[in-house]
Amino acid sequence: MSDFIRLLPDSVANQIAAGEVIQRPASAVKELMENAIDAGATQIKLIIKDAGRTLIQVIDNGTGMTVTDARMCFERHATSKIREAKDLFAIRTLGFRGEALASIAAVAQVELRTRKEADELGTSVIIEGSRIKSQESVSCPKGTSISARNLFFNIPARRNFLKSDSVEFRHILEEFQRIALVHPDVELSLVHNEKPVFQLSKVNLRQRIVHLFGSNINEKLLPVDMKTEQVQIFGFIGKPEAAKRTRGEQYFFANGRFIRHSYLHHAVEQAFEELLPESAIPSYFLFIEVDPLTIDVNIHPTKTEVNFQHGPLLYGSMRSAVKHALGMFTLTPILDFEREAIFDHPLPPGHEVKAPTIRINPDYNPFNQVKPVLQKPTEGLRANRDEWEKVYEIVRSSNDLEPGANKSELFETDLSSATRNNHPTELMVNSFPAAKLIQVQNRYIISNVKSGLLIVDQQRAHERILFEQISTMLEKEPGTQQLNLFPITIQLSMVDSDILIEIKNDLCKLGFDINELGGGSFVVNSIPASLPIKAIEEFIGEILEDYKKNKVEPGSAGRVKFAGILAKTIAIKSGKVLQTEEMQSLIDQLFACKVPDMAPDGKQILRILNQIEIEKLLH
Repeated sequence: MSDFIRLLPDSVANQIAAGEVIQRPASAVKELMENAIDAGATQIKLIIKDAGRTLIQVIDNGTGMTVTDARMCFERHATSKIREAKDLFAIRTLGFRGEALASIAAVAQVELRTRKEADELGTSVIIEGSRIKSQESVSCPKGTSISARNLFFNIPARRNFLKSDSVEFRHILEEFQRIALVHPDVELSLVHNEKPVFQLSKVNLRQRIVHLFGSNINEKLLPVDMKTEQVQIFGFIGKPEAAKRTRGEQYFFANGRFIRHSYLHHAVEQAFEELLPESAIPSYFLFIEVDPLTIDVNIHPTKTEVNFQHGPLLYGSMRSAVKHALGMFTLTPILDFEREAIFDHPLPPGHEVKAPTIRINPDYNPFNQVKPVLQKPTEGLRANRDEWEKVYEIVRSSNDLEPGANKSELFETDLSSATRNNHPTELMVNSFPAAKLIQVQNRYIISNVKSGLLIVDQQRAHERILFEQISTMLEKEPGTQQLNLFPITIQLSMVDSDILIEIKNDLCKLGFDINELGGGSFVVNSIPASLPIKAIEEFIGEILEDYKKNKVEPGSAGRVKFAGILAKTIAIKSGKVLQTEEMQSLIDQLFACKVPDMAPDGKQILRILNQIEIEKLLH
């Protein structure tokens, strides 16, 4: 009987390893740029064609390699960073596994040109699919130039699974920004399809953040700096008013390496507690320095996931550092137990200091107070209450329908019968006693009805009202408001600006007129008639985030999505104090909607707690 187990050829083994390390063009960019950083380069140029499908080239002025090293670097597990197992616990370099170049060479056509400063000639190595095509001496500048052409040329299935050029280039931009943030002392440039995208000079960290994310972020940054025996945390956080509903400006770096860490992200969110609106995400660019013995960076091939030995300690330090930064800029109160604030204002000369006293009335008797006489409700109020309870019963009955039943039709039919002799709005306004509406926690509108207690979410109710109004408007030609006299300029990151350019034509169909100014700046000349000017940036941010997740498609489906995002953007938010008239108007308009019980995102707007449910809560 023949044997079954055989060793895989190196070319096949390298392709399997490449599937873990090189997932897309951005993965190759990350590995090549990290190698350049480890080589001590002070100037790095990244050249991209067709979002990395055709060409990825990294040119640096680092130390370069000898003839032997130039050939050996393409072997699996060949590295200059570690010698023995204990070196894994003292890693300060970015690349150390020795898999990057071998993986790239297994799935691309690679050419390497490198020279050390002391050598007269450099070395050129051409390798395709892990097979050496040529190696010879060439004349080249000091440093290393490595190009990977036709990525995944020998794995068509993997190449077919790549996304569009715009999506793949956004991932490349993200990797470039991460390298640029952690190394502001290195000159970096990025060229895509022979068009310069970034030209970054050697600057400090704050200037590097501004160069990458736009000049308007400068005034929104707060410095963070804390050092203890176990950890050092420094960098910048964004002010609370700069928080967005979209992700993209959240960066952690541990010992010079970009990491993803939800535990530390939660620590930052806790520091911003009660300073941010619901679902807002703070911006931060935070650097962590710890003893290499207390961090494990060898748990994932991409090296973006790490383990900290003292996680709870780091969590508390991170929260404290961010909290202190916010407090230093009078954004959160600081308790100072060493002195009282009153001593900041010295007393005038000759002023006599008197001890505080408490005055009481010895003749006060709370039982002698005259009780107010309660007036009985009029018959008219009882009649008005009965009319409203009929309307609420309609809503309750619609909530009790069998699955699949058309709630809106029942609601419209019963409402029309209940208001046969009255205009609906008049019935709502004139027959409902205003004192019955109560706002709770500046979020819910509550009223008692015959069957129990009615609870309405004010934000979702307003979203439903606006959604139906905007949807009706968009069924016709969308109206626009011109901003020619005072156009609005918005600044976006390179990733978001690339998305906006891609979907600009779709936005034009909805009433926008947006022109690119370059460098992530855009001028908005016209907007939909229903969009407030002050909500332009928030709305575009919501559109960009939704596009990242689901891709807003043009046409009727896109207009429905647009109406939902627009309604969510301009609706009153939870936490807004409403006057009685505003609550009454909100309820009136909600009951006039086709679907008054569901928000555009499918969440429930209102609920009636009957007597049994209330008793369960209390017992």
